[in-house]
Amino acid sequence: MTYDTGREADIRGININKLATGFADEAIVMKNYVRTSTTDKRELRYWVKTAGFLDSTDTTGITASQIYNTSFGSLPVVVEQSWERTTAHVAKFFVESPTFTIEDLKDNDVDMWATNVRDLVRAVSNQVDRKIYEIVADKGSASGDPADGSSVPSAAGVADGWDDEVTGNPVLDILTALESIRTYRYDTSNVTMLLHPGDYTSLVNWLINVKGSSIPGFASEKVRNGKVMSLLGVDIVVNTSFTEDFAVLFTKDTAVWKSFMPLTTAVVDDAGIGKKIRIWEEGVCLLENPNSAYIISDIKV
Repeated sequence: MTYDTGREADIRGININKLATGFADEAIVMKNYVRTSTTDKRELRYWVKTAGFLDSTDTTGITASQIYNTSFGSLPVVVEQSWERTTAHVAKFFVESPTFTIEDLKDNDVDMWATNVRDLVRAVSNQVDRKIYEIVADKGSASGDPADGSSVPSAAGVADGWDDEVTGNPVLDILTALESIRTYRYDTSNVTMLLHPGDYTSLVNWLINVKGSSIPGFASEKVRNGKVMSLLGVDIVVNTSFTEDFAVLFTKDTAVWKSFMPLTTAVVDDAGIGKKIRIWEEGVCLLENPNSAYIISDIKV
């Protein structure tokens, strides 16, 4: 099949489908699940605080907290907080269209201008979305797997994973993740889990076909709704850009998107010749509280 570009004559025929359908849109969601703020600096120095409650250090023969039940007249135990300084740099996400001639813009049946504005904006937003996922999932690099950065707690799923109907146990895996987050004293009332569609399929199949009869009303309710939106109080988000074989759980405390320049569009006008669209966004995602997240690996056989 041959596709036409903006300068091809036959794309202007009156019999073509002006809607130009055929490409499914994938949700761009990650900014909804992290904190957002602005920055006026391209280099950011920030401090990651040690997670959990402060307590005394264990010593020989003394493993209980020395804050509690001290003797009258004794000096207090000395305890202090610790931080790790980290530096991050703003990234620029930048794209532009080719020049569309004024003739093409005037008589093309396909609204190439509106279509390109929309899709180029989504192209930039998608890359921002992927970068936020890379940070929240502690990938270490764009090509790495979740937890490669060794900052976020992680463990393999039970036995042979969620797609094994005999040995898999996604409920236990999720409970283990929540236990880890609670251990570091983070609130688990607003946890989000990121899943690839393949792992989402395994989860729903296990819940309905494998364990549905063990949970009265669960299978019929989920079949009617058609989608699992929440499980064990955890919101489930499904996206093809998430790495398959991993479940990433995190809270609003986990990361923040620092915007240096918001998503911006501009038209570059070459008088008498044509126009092009230029789009950019600048910012950086910071993993501020890695222990408020948890990654379940090997959830697929």
